[in-house]
Amino acid sequence: MPPHVTTARAQYRQVADLIRAGIENGEYPPGSLMPPEPVLAARYGTTRAVVSKASHILRGEGLIHVIRGRAGRGAGTWVRPIPVIRREAVTRYRQEVREYAGSRGAFDAEIRSQGMTPRVDLQIARETPPLPLHVENILGPWPVLVRRRMMYADDIPVQLAPSYIPLDIADGTALAEKDSGPGGIVSRFADLGYRQTRITESIRLRRATDPERAFLRLEEDAPVTEILHTGWAGERPVEVTVHSLPGYLWLLDYEWSLSHPQ
Repeated sequence: MPPHVTTARAQYRQVADLIRAGIENGEYPPGSLMPPEPVLAARYGTTRAVVSKASHILRGEGLIHVIRGRAGRGAGTWVRPIPVIRREAVTRYRQEVREYAGSRGAFDAEIRSQGMTPRVDLQIARETPPLPLHVENILGPWPVLVRRRMMYADDIPVQLAPSYIPLDIADGTALAEKDSGPGGIVSRFADLGYRQTRITESIRLRRATDPERAFLRLEEDAPVTEILHTGWAGERPVEVTVHSLPGYLWLLDYEWSLSHPQ
């Protein structure tokens, strides 16, 4: 029997916690239709108004979304359609992972490994300064090739990831082709003599821009997780990628060894 709310804190927050737990433990599976508000109210021993307010919180978190229309035609409140995506930040860039079974890079490999089908819509352009400030601070005020990627898992938009590459490296090479080949652009850098020897990433939570909100289907106040990724060949930065991810949909895993003085 589902737990009921108490009087210790605001009821709508308790109900949000209970429904969230139900989503996380599989009681409400990905892509499933949530029970109607009166049913949830009875289940948790509260009122429909409280459930509605709790649902507003969960919509802002991206855990559920509402489709309006006639009953029986997809209308209702639905659980997000895919599970949380695990991004293993250390292992995803290893060559054997990026190139596994012909994968076109880290994203392709990680989505397939989690039982989903990846898709990337790609636009390639040449841009001159001024570049986005955080990109120009790393690459300098020089022309770049931009690979703008719109990324999907099971046809659900899950990430925007434009990559900025110095034009003197990329122009006229495989880095300027839509099909980056097995292993993605990291492998192509190696082919060109710019094997990436170091990666740095800075992560922040920020308000989504209007284009991000539209593509990622975010609620008005939902944030995105931004990962500012830089690939280094020796001491030269050769790639800057700005990943924009729905915060609710991605789990960022980091692992490293600690060396201890003898």
